[in-house]
Amino acid sequence: QVQLVESGGGLVQAGGSLRLSCAASGRTFRSLTMGWFRQAPGKEREFVTGISWSGSSTYYADSVKGRFTISRDNAKNTVYLQMNTLKPEDTAVYYCAARWHNRVVVTTTAYDYWGQGTQVTVSS
Repeated sequence: QVQLVESGGGLVQAGGSLRLSCAASGRTFRSLTMGWFRQAPGKEREFVTGISWSGSSTYYADSVKGRFTISRDNAKNTVYLQMNTLKPEDTAVYYCAARWHNRVVVTTTAYDYWGQGTQVTVSS
């Protein structure tokens, strides 16, 4: 069993930055593909970005390319999401997710574990 705990959300003005963290329990973190998803009010949960076991492969949704960066520190069992040039449309609850297969995928059903989510609000 893997537990994921997100932190780092908050309120920021448009154009600002935030860094989210997701800490994973257990000694199997380096065998997990990690992803970030988000869900805005009234909308479906959507893929934001993902990173492979070693961190050598990353994938981004078109809406965040060039603004968001995912990274991981396997020694700390933590994955990060650096969000720059934030826009009001980035407002959502952000979820960390993990899956055992070493391939980033965009579908929510492919992920085995989920965090509780952290709120990100971008004001205009």
